[in-house]
Amino acid sequence: MMRLVVVSNRVTMPERGEKVAAGGLAVALRSALEEHGGLWFGWSGATKAEPASSVEPIRHGKVTYAVTDLTEAERQSYYLGFANRALWPLMHYRLGLTEFTRTDYAGYLGVNRRFARLLIPLLKPDDIIWIHDYHLIPLAAELRRRGVTNRIGYFHHIPWPPAEVFGALPFSSTLISTMAAYDLIGMQTPNDVANLISGMVALCGAQREGNRVRAGQREAVVQAFPIGIDVEAFRKLAVASMRAATQPIRATTGPLGSRKLVIGVDRLDYSKGIVQRLEAFGTFLRNHPEHRGAVGLLQIAPPSRSDVPEYAELDRMSDEVAGRLNAALGEFDWTPIRVVKKAYSRSALAGLYRRAQVGLVTPMRDGMNLVAKEYVAAQNPEDPGVLILSRFAGAAQQLGEALIVNPFDTHEVAEAIRTALAMPKSERLRRFERLYATISSTDIEWWTSRYLAALSGLDIPSGDIVPPGQPKPLRSTRKSSGNAKPTRDNTLPHASRSAHSKFDPVPAKALPNAPSAG
Repeated sequence: MMRLVVVSNRVTMPERGEKVAAGGLAVALRSALEEHGGLWFGWSGATKAEPASSVEPIRHGKVTYAVTDLTEAERQSYYLGFANRALWPLMHYRLGLTEFTRTDYAGYLGVNRRFARLLIPLLKPDDIIWIHDYHLIPLAAELRRRGVTNRIGYFHHIPWPPAEVFGALPFSSTLISTMAAYDLIGMQTPNDVANLISGMVALCGAQREGNRVRAGQREAVVQAFPIGIDVEAFRKLAVASMRAATQPIRATTGPLGSRKLVIGVDRLDYSKGIVQRLEAFGTFLRNHPEHRGAVGLLQIAPPSRSDVPEYAELDRMSDEVAGRLNAALGEFDWTPIRVVKKAYSRSALAGLYRRAQVGLVTPMRDGMNLVAKEYVAAQNPEDPGVLILSRFAGAAQQLGEALIVNPFDTHEVAEAIRTALAMPKSERLRRFERLYATISSTDIEWWTSRYLAALSGLDIPSGDIVPPGQPKPLRSTRKSSGNAKPTRDNTLPHASRSAHSKFDPVPAKALPNAPSAG
């Protein structure tokens, strides 16, 4: 029986007493590992003075965990440096915030190289390897250099920019060429698929045909696999949280009284458009003074990456904007905007989503944005709220019944808030029913089983993405039986070709050697 090996930047170890998330990607991956039997490898989140030369696997139930510490120099260069100050802003189309140093790049490659060395002794011949996100782009190339012939898949959780943006990164041609070391590359949207394929063609001379791309002797399938959530579990959380009237619900509902609530939930990150969202809410109140005193915005924004200066500046700006708008628009018994910079439990968030009449999800650029799907899942089906969604979030390509807005246009967002608050119940019900049908039939189990079926070499449903309001039934997905054997010649798994990613072929060039930090 095949074994699944998941590799991610961070690994949460239950044995170490770390709090395990009640949902989301971590639970989905753990569930897939338990189903197939598997290994989860990555960074422990801790630092030590010297890099480890080996790891000691720890078994917990059906899942084996193997983690390694980083040195402080590695954390600075690999994680805070290249991953979060170069790749993260670049992938989100923010060239002005991208900072590159050769030291950080060397550290990034060095950690990927060490991950490969530590992982190889833990691998078995029939393992299927699933690597996650931008921290580990060159990991498959490092594994291939060391003779690993297993099936290796990659999933990119954030956007992939066009070639002219990615190409601004020094060594971009070398880094993007390492993507050919994967057998299957999963992206959030067809646009990300097109950007990656065209980038490989433009920057490293790859050849393309449909959703297959060849560089040298390696060929990869690139396809969209839009990630979902555990819809039923989140719905139950929302119902239970409201019934229990937890402290966050009481603290929010009490001051509101009968007032309506608009909610935003994001990490404090410049890609989320939090400052622009606050300004849009202020514009809404100025343009529609009849709503003053009748509606409030709750923005939950737990801090992240506080070691990166751009995030400290965003923290300051959000406080300044909220304070200015509250001073100009508030009353003695009503504060229009509340910004709460701490994390809430998933149960509390689910209840707050259910209480809110409007979900305001307006990132400037996002890979998928699962908050949008969580907001829909949490709604009361008899009296649902309205989702306002940025057209630059991957979720917009699935959730077309939301009010789709341009987050750069504060007046457009302000008018969408007005429309949402005034929307008749019949229209809210119509939109909600279609949105809920979509997220239910493309949930997290659908995502994991669909991706692993493709990586294992099984058929998957045709098409890259679910059209807005037209969900695919779960029965259309074939789950891996766990008995499929990956071929040993690195041939590709079958994956259907999408109309979103057909290109004219161009001459191929040899794949450059995997990058070196030397």
